Amino acid sequence: MSISAAEERLVPLDPVKFVDSDITAGGEQRAAVDFMALRTLWFNTGSLCNLACEHCYIESSPSNDRLVYLSSSEVRTYLEEVAALDWPTEEIGFTGGEPFMNPEIITMISDSLGRGLRVLVLTNAMRPMMKLAEPLLALCQRYGRALTLRVSLDHYTRTLHEAERGPHSWAPTLKGLRWLAANDFAINVAGRTLWGDNDEQLRRGYAAIFAEHGIPIDAFDPVALVIFPEMDARVDVPEITSACWGLLDNEPDAMMCATSRMIVKRKGASAPTVLPCTLLPYDPQFELGEHLADADRSVRLNHPHCAKFCVLGGGSCSVAG
Repeated sequence: MSISAAEERLVPLDPVKFVDSDITAGGEQRAAVDFMALRTLWFNTGSLCNLACEHCYIESSPSNDRLVYLSSSEVRTYLEEVAALDWPTEEIGFTGGEPFMNPEIITMISDSLGRGLRVLVLTNAMRPMMKLAEPLLALCQRYGRALTLRVSLDHYTRTLHEAERGPHSWAPTLKGLRWLAANDFAINVAGRTLWGDNDEQLRRGYAAIFAEHGIPIDAFDPVALVIFPEMDARVDVPEITSACWGLLDNEPDAMMCATSRMIVKRKGASAPTVLPCTLLPYDPQFELGEHLADADRSVRLNHPHCAKFCVLGGGSCSVAG
């Protein structure tokens, strides 16, 4: 019998799981994902955020600076490395925290777009974004659909969205979404499954909100409205073995870490570091080195997020794949 999302959160993770990077608790070979090609390069612009969400996997908040602001010169260094490596990179993603709190975010976006790359920015569309409305609009007018903003709207009801993001967070986000739509930005929305709605319920609920507010997003398009699986490293989840690929409706090449990497800079560090994906910003076992050239190697799926979000949930943060 299946259990609800609320009940599932009560099942604690078995402490013997996800201990050995090579072998599962059951003594089997842990699944790994080989690096295919860098299609999406993510930059975590810093973990500071104007909100402190209840279930933020990266624990972003107005006081969490464990990941410090990247500088535009640091971002430019990695963009130059991408070009030098001649990898088939299509997309640059900016995440946080709230990316628009980084004082150099407009320069970072502009540099990326200027190299002919698509850019995806994850945002809550609140005051930090709106304070940069003028330069952001200039980028949209110059680069058009090459720039996409993905807005976090956790639920289609104000009550549940604010249960996650705090009081008074609903109206400013919808205001930001309406401004983006009115100015012809390429936009999509990210929702959550936290409250147990099925996919059909969620998409119908979001469709009604989009129609009410004149937001031109097709809620039944899985790219335009991304519904992310929930992640909680404290909750039990099966470990993924190398034999699982033949049993699951999924392939290692479809995993985010096959085609993505993320750059973060930890507080006190002299330089940024490369990680396999957006989900594991703090776990040192996933550090791949300071340079993208060092990151051309396989990744062992030794974390609950690998199983829950990517393999079993089929989630991916990027648009390119």
